[in-house]
Amino acid sequence: MAAERNPASCYLDERTFQLCCQLFLQHSETIQDGWSWEQIKGTDEGFMKKTLLIPVKSSVLPKTHECSMQDENMLTDDTQANVEDETAGVQAVCEIHAVLCYEYHVLYSFSYQIPVLYFRASTLDGRPLSLEEVWGNVHPNYRQRLQQGPWDTLTQQEHPLLGQPFFMLHPCRTEEFMKPALDLAQAENKRVNYIVTWLSVVGPVIRLDIPLSYSTEVSAPD
Repeated sequence: MAAERNPASCYLDERTFQLCCQLFLQHSETIQDGWSWEQIKGTDEGFMKKTLLIPVKSSVLPKTHECSMQDENMLTDDTQANVEDETAGVQAVCEIHAVLCYEYHVLYSFSYQIPVLYFRASTLDGRPLSLEEVWGNVHPNYRQRLQQGPWDTLTQQEHPLLGQPFFMLHPCRTEEFMKPALDLAQAENKRVNYIVTWLSVVGPVIRLDIPLSYSTEVSAPD
């Protein structure tokens, strides 16, 4: 009788989290996509951070933030690519009337023993988006499912390390989508980087896409 395979754990300790992040950040530096590690002064704690400019249609915002020349100049090559992906055509740029600034933080949760994605969003003039506006900018492929459950997780609360208001994707459902991915990797005798797998799933919900090269180039910690 073949020995039963132990199920892959959906949890990780802080050291494994930090090692996964270190490998993730090494690849980020190679491809220059803007991730960094932010250390909290006087402590051993920190988090991964990325800021991204995202063009959207003004219809997702109750208060139109008209696109100025400054907005257009601030669009990076990645943002221009996002414009093309978002609207699927050369008419895309003409339909974009607002640019939002999203700041993403990846933290370790000691309570859940898993990573958590915090973020905040604002217009380029610094006006924070409301929860309603953030919901309006959730990718359409996910919005209806999120609002009906099973996630029920997009909320606003205090950042545990900065003490500032942030939005977050609550980690209560992480095991639900991570277990199948980790079990499949184990069945195929593949070792995956937890942060890469996890962020590839949760990121696109709030406009954070992870390049495929992370899955092929970033290894699991030893």
